[in-house]
Amino acid sequence: MKIKLPILVLFVFLVGSAFGQEYSILIKGGHVIDPKNNIDEVLDVAVKDGKIVALSKNIDGSKATQVVDAKGMIVSPGLIDIHGHVFAGTKANHYLANSFTALPPDGFTFRVGVTTIVDCGGAGWANFKTFKENIISHSRTRVLSFLNIVGSGMRGDEYEQDTTDMDPHLAADLAIKYRNDVVGFKVAHYLGNDWTPVDHAVAAGKMAQMPVIIDFGRTKPALSLEELFIDHLRPGDIFTHTYTVLPDEVRETVVDEKSDNVKPFVWKAIKKGIVFDVGYGGASFNYSQAIPALKQGFFPTTISTDLHTGSMNGSMKDMLSIMSKFMVMGMDLPAVIAASTWEPAKAINRPELGHLSPEAVADIALFSMREGNFGFYDKTGFKMEGKQKLECEMTIRAGKIVYDLNGIAQPIYAP
Repeated sequence: MKIKLPILVLFVFLVGSAFGQEYSILIKGGHVIDPKNNIDEVLDVAVKDGKIVALSKNIDGSKATQVVDAKGMIVSPGLIDIHGHVFAGTKANHYLANSFTALPPDGFTFRVGVTTIVDCGGAGWANFKTFKENIISHSRTRVLSFLNIVGSGMRGDEYEQDTTDMDPHLAADLAIKYRNDVVGFKVAHYLGNDWTPVDHAVAAGKMAQMPVIIDFGRTKPALSLEELFIDHLRPGDIFTHTYTVLPDEVRETVVDEKSDNVKPFVWKAIKKGIVFDVGYGGASFNYSQAIPALKQGFFPTTISTDLHTGSMNGSMKDMLSIMSKFMVMGMDLPAVIAASTWEPAKAINRPELGHLSPEAVADIALFSMREGNFGFYDKTGFKMEGKQKLECEMTIRAGKIVYDLNGIAQPIYAP
């Protein structure tokens, strides 16, 4: 096939320009919110070689290969969702381990500004290698793992009750070997009226020097949350599904449902350093807990989805829907972004993520704030109405544009 001379000249010019430019991407005029660096102002952000290289009031657009007009938009670090279920596969009756119920990450992360997602317990030490080979190694999203203390992971109730498959030494050994991928240990769905899985997970956490994340309580009578926070968990350990009420009183709540008061031991736990995660999910968020908690100043440390095929089509939807919901309840935008970027980065001991410091990896999200009439409901059908809702305009992962809703990059495709 012959290539016409003018087209060839144009191609050479574009390639030459791309290699000669000082920046690969320049985001112009956006409202930058970077909680780690206390930035909350209009700035330009320049990217090169996959990293943030400059933030300034006015950077020359002619020095960039691609320029993004972000006027009127919010520019934040890429979102970090520390509670998702992305161990997708084709095994029937495997719940969230290599199953149809979990989701492949890239199709559900970039379109809402998420650049890092932590699979929360789908894999255990026995099936982690399948998760790494099938999902971690083939995703553009940064995928990390809270390793289930159960060796076969979150395969279903029958498997999650087997205390003989909860080996802290095997779990810790694998976590240490795959330290780049594993960020901690998960406990979930245990029905026994004892502390075995929690204590085994904490033991693994001590050996690997990693936090644990606890999906707690399906026993009757419910085990004590105060005992969990004060006697079993360590500072930095994470309590997920914070604002939930489960039927039949199988889980103690953080807010007294009769008086609407935050229980006193919660303030002790906060002082101790327990991390409180939203973990919204399909059945793990109630306004009856969240509204009085926020009114009394008990805000979530981290916002997360508990993403899977059930929750995404229920009241949860996605990260931006939850972030917008917390804004409706009175949490301000910088606090919501902090709980979705820098705070989760700290919770999983990845301080290199969740901010826009020079030389940091260029994981960036651009949002518009839609104005209108929006309904935000929970699993009970209780609804709050709001006038604003976050919408993702662009996601940049490691310096590459991976999602551009309205083609706001110029040129849209890098030469």
